Amino acid sequence: MNYTVMSHDELVSEKSKLEENYKNILNEKLSLDMSRGKPEKLQLELSEQMLTAISKNDECFTENGTDCRNYGLVDGIEEAKKLFGDILGISPDKIVVGGNSSLNLMYDQVVRCMLYGVSKNSTPWVKNKKNKFLCPVPGYDRHFGICESLGIEMINIPMTKTGPDMDEVEKWVKDPDVRGIWCVPKYSNPEGITYSDETVRRFARLSPAASDFRIFWDNAYCIHDLYDDKSSDILNIIDECEKAGNPDLPYVFASTSKISYPGSGVSIIASSLANISYIKSIMQYQTIGHDKMNMLRHVKYFGSADGLREYMKKHAAILRPKFEMVENILDEELTSCGIAEWTKPLGGYFISLNVYPGCAKRTVKLCADAGVKLTEAGATFPYGKDPKDTNIRIAPSYPPIKELEKAMHVLCLCVKLAAVEKLLEK
Repeated sequence: MNYTVMSHDELVSEKSKLEENYKNILNEKLSLDMSRGKPEKLQLELSEQMLTAISKNDECFTENGTDCRNYGLVDGIEEAKKLFGDILGISPDKIVVGGNSSLNLMYDQVVRCMLYGVSKNSTPWVKNKKNKFLCPVPGYDRHFGICESLGIEMINIPMTKTGPDMDEVEKWVKDPDVRGIWCVPKYSNPEGITYSDETVRRFARLSPAASDFRIFWDNAYCIHDLYDDKSSDILNIIDECEKAGNPDLPYVFASTSKISYPGSGVSIIASSLANISYIKSIMQYQTIGHDKMNMLRHVKYFGSADGLREYMKKHAAILRPKFEMVENILDEELTSCGIAEWTKPLGGYFISLNVYPGCAKRTVKLCADAGVKLTEAGATFPYGKDPKDTNIRIAPSYPPIKELEKAMHVLCLCVKLAAVEKLLEK
C-alpha cells in the first residue's frame, strides 16, 4: 500500500475508495476540535481544591505578613518565586511573577525591548532600521505572531533532533540586526524535541554582533512529562550563560497555564539580576502588581516543587493514553503508505505530523469540511508559510478520548486522500 510506488491505475482505484469513505464521513456531520493545545475538562477538574485553598480573610497573608488582598509587590510574592525557582533551578531574586499568561510576559518583554531597549544604556529596538528574530521551525505560532505584529522580520532556523541547527544560529547572530531568538527548549512545540546539553551550551556561548541580542527561552513544558522513567532533562540556561560570561543573554518564561487553570494560572519571567532590576524599573509604570491572591492560592495548594511534580503525574495519566492512541492510529493507518512521518514525544502537548509535500493545506481543508478542526496548515512557520506545505500540528489534549479516536481516523483518511490527489497530478 505504499502510495509512492503505485501505478496510475492503482492510484485512481485507491482514490475512488478513499472518496467513498470520505463521503460517508461527511454524512456523519461531525464537530471535533484538535486546533489548540488546551487541557480537557478532566484535567481542569484536577485543580478543584485550589478554589478553596484560601477561604478566610486570615489566610490571605504571606509568611512575612504581606496582605495579598492589597496593592503592591510589582514582582510578586516570595513564596511563588521560590516555588518556580525550585522547579526551574533559578534563584528567587532572579524571578518576576506575573498573571496567568507567560505569552503576556513574552509580549511585554519584546515591547519593553522595542520601547526602552534591553538595558538602561542600550538603544530601543524601535530606533533601529531593522530588527530580526531567529525562529526555529516548525515552531509556536504565537511567538511568530508577536514578531509579525511588531514589524520584526523573522528568519527560519531548521530544527534538528537536538534542537535548533546551531550552525545556522551561530551564522545568523553575526548579523547586527538580529535581536533575538525564540526557543521552546523542552518538548518543543510542536515536535516535542528537548535541546541537548551541547545545544544549550552553544546558546550560552553565543557571541552575537548585536550587543542587545537576547534569547527568549519559553520553558512552557518544563515538568510536562508523559512517562516517569523517560523524563527529558535539560541544562539550566541561566547557569550556563553565567558560566560562559553571558549572564544577561537569556529571558526565561514559564507558567502554570497547563498545570492548574489556563485562564487563571501564574507565570514568570526570569533572568540575570541586572535584567530583572531593569524590567522591574519599567514594570512599575505598567502595574501596581499582578494577582497576589492567585499566587498565594497556587503556593498553598501545591505546597512545594515536589508536590507540584506529584500533581503533574495526574495530568500525565490523562494525557498519556491520548498520545499513545494517536501514535498507534498513525502507525496502523499511515506507516505502510510512505506519505507521512511523525514525532513520538515523551512530553509536552503536541505531535508533529509531516504529510506528503504540498498536501498540508489540502489535508486540513478536507478535515475541516468533514467536521474536524485542526491548527491551520502553515501556522508552525513564520507568516503562516510552510515552504514545503507539509507540517500539521496535532493537539491531542482537548477532545475526550473517544472523540480524539474518531478525529484521528478522519485525519488519516484526509492525509491519504490529499496525497493520492497530489500523486495523480504528476
